[in-house]
Amino acid sequence: MRPLAQCHVLLTAVLASAAAVVSTSVPAQDRFAERAAMIETIKLHARSAPSAVEGQGIDPAVLKTMGKVPRHFFVPEEQRGAAYRDRPLPIGYGQTISQPFIVALMTDLINVGPGDVVLEIGTGSGYQAAVLSPLAAKVYSIEIIPELGERAAARLAELRFDNVEVKVDDGYYGWPVHAPFDGIVVTAAASHIPPPLVEQLAKGARMVVPVGGPFATQFLMLVEKRRDGSITSRQLLPVSFVPLREGRAR
Repeated sequence: MRPLAQCHVLLTAVLASAAAVVSTSVPAQDRFAERAAMIETIKLHARSAPSAVEGQGIDPAVLKTMGKVPRHFFVPEEQRGAAYRDRPLPIGYGQTISQPFIVALMTDLINVGPGDVVLEIGTGSGYQAAVLSPLAAKVYSIEIIPELGERAAARLAELRFDNVEVKVDDGYYGWPVHAPFDGIVVTAAASHIPPPLVEQLAKGARMVVPVGGPFATQFLMLVEKRRDGSITSRQLLPVSFVPLREGRAR
């Protein structure tokens, strides 16, 4: 892998619409029934995890978006038959695309609004960014593995969403030039809640982050910065994520 210092290039993905319109260069595969079944499975999980899911369940706006985003275009060709199954899938370089329920839950917990600016740590396949895109004003996403970051940016552009910028860098330190963020989603497990990300969280905003070692129990944590600047956190449910990789000394 080439040094990160040579990879601090913005990979601007031009995404066209909340409906995730697919460009003519991508084979037209609707797979609507599979996405509908995926949504029903997400609802079932939400009912069985009331301590993690707030209110009456996953926000309908999140479910509507996930019902439109073509998840099968964000996984390798050989995995597309399993794209809508209720489990994570390998995407190369030792990384995975998260289970659909976890994507829905993490998106729901940060309470994304139409005017919000959101930070994602761990672009991976680009799927989480694609789900966030129609719900927010702007999505900034950081991926430490150059090949994955470049591939995700190209795929997001190919699918013609708008408002996402992907950068190859060390996500532990966030993206301070665009802070504060109205929500932060971390899609890899950290050994602790990263202080730079807490600092970049706007007052009244939330961050979801899995915390724990790769061979230990991990928990999804909800971190909130209150209006007075104080920080609260709570443990939601056990999860299994690839570890958050760090590659730049500060």
